[in-house]
Amino acid sequence: MSPMTPEIAMRVGQAAGSHFLRGKHKHRVVIGKDTRLSGYMMESAMVAGFTSVGMDVVQFGPIPTPAVALLTRSMRADLGVMISASHNPYEDNGIKLFGPDGFKLSDKDELMIEALLEEPAQLAVSRDIGRARRIEDARGRYIHAVKASVPENIRFDGLHVVVDCANGAAYQVAPAAIWELGAKVTAIGVTPNGRNINDRVGSTHVETMCETVVAAGADIGIALDGDADRLIVCDEKGQVVDGDQIMALMAMRLKRAENLKANKLVATIMSNLGLERFLADHDIGLLRAQVGDRYVLEEMRKIGANLGGEQSGHMILLDHATTGDGTITALQILAGLAESERPASELLHMFEPVPQLLKNVRYNSGQPLANKVVQAAIADAEAELSGKGRLVIRPSGTEPLIRVMAEGDDAAQVETIVDQLCDIIRNEAG
Repeated sequence: MSPMTPEIAMRVGQAAGSHFLRGKHKHRVVIGKDTRLSGYMMESAMVAGFTSVGMDVVQFGPIPTPAVALLTRSMRADLGVMISASHNPYEDNGIKLFGPDGFKLSDKDELMIEALLEEPAQLAVSRDIGRARRIEDARGRYIHAVKASVPENIRFDGLHVVVDCANGAAYQVAPAAIWELGAKVTAIGVTPNGRNINDRVGSTHVETMCETVVAAGADIGIALDGDADRLIVCDEKGQVVDGDQIMALMAMRLKRAENLKANKLVATIMSNLGLERFLADHDIGLLRAQVGDRYVLEEMRKIGANLGGEQSGHMILLDHATTGDGTITALQILAGLAESERPASELLHMFEPVPQLLKNVRYNSGQPLANKVVQAAIADAEAELSGKGRLVIRPSGTEPLIRVMAEGDDAAQVETIVDQLCDIIRNEAG
């Protein structure tokens, strides 16, 4: 729903609360948020919605999305709520819901809640109205949990880490967790004021992190997004490392420990062909899912994998978390750095990416990918890249855009194919 208003937030609370009022126990929902100014009114509206249908509410204050998932399960809650618009600017806001198992809700549950939004709320009678309370140690509980993902024999002594928290939800927990494991921490993006979340800091604006790493002579940089469910890394030279290289490192560490379940990594259709070839060289399978961490997770659970992620920096480590967790991923990278005693520029350069180019084509109406001329051009391009690269054409899920991505060993060929397809789609779609 757009725009997200307090009225809508309250209705979501009533609908989601009603949907999860199952059984005779006292029902509980936990709520976290990032540092947006609008989080105050959204949180209050949701508390009103949940308590009005008879649910007790536990409020955490600013805390990462994966912390809400973790605490939903550990506190035996019926539902977890994160109020955040992730990497978007402060003017935006959104709501993420987690079930009692700590996983994001299924499509079925979301559709049922959406249907309830259209019906009058079933308000609790006076004696059954829910209560709300705020707990102050949620951040401490989360820090303890993420530190437990690192073996006790590993310390980060001697590592100098720049941590960019995007003035977002992890501004306290991420620097603290890394420091407590022994690293020297230079923290940036840790002065939220309600309006500066993701503002020239964080995983979508990595220049600040890269410059700080080089200026401080640090060993590595970690940049989280506003709700800290993903990250981007840079090495000691200020060179950015994307999610594909991080997944390669994670896969190799798990493989060596004989703990890569299903012997497969789940990535998306956007991950570089170089990653696929690297994994094949090490007898590791790659399963590609649709773009989106929820689709990655679905495939992981289907095949019993414990590692998945996206090129954009979402990493799902199911041995430690039920959703993408930037802080846990950062700790695993730092553990690898501490174990290897190699510079980040060596450790995190696991493979040579093949040239990859992505361009967007905006259209006015209709379904450009159903056009026969466009379909023929795509088929020709796929045939030209056969055995030498990949082509991914997909509509945006949020805008009237067609995303055209090609990759292959010949950079000039890739650029020509993408430009030609963009021109044809643009001409045919108007």
